[in-house]
Amino acid sequence: MFKPAFALIVTMSFLAVMVTSSMAASVKCKITEVAGPTVTLDCGAKSEKFQVGDSVKVRNAKRKAIEGC
Repeated sequence: MFKPAFALIVTMSFLAVMVTSSMAASVKCKITEVAGPTVTLDCGAKSEKFQVGDSVKVRNAKRKAIEGC
């Protein structure tokens, strides 16, 4: 009884990880235009990964430290 239950838990955990990781895409884009609440992004050749109406998460670009004197 313990082995089948353990195998089921491991299988479900594996499937949950695979499904969530396949839903997220990471693409670097460049902002080309900002007009009020609308932001236009240029993602180059990787733009075919997106469809109209998809939700995206945008985070600030990391700022590099400027070395002082």
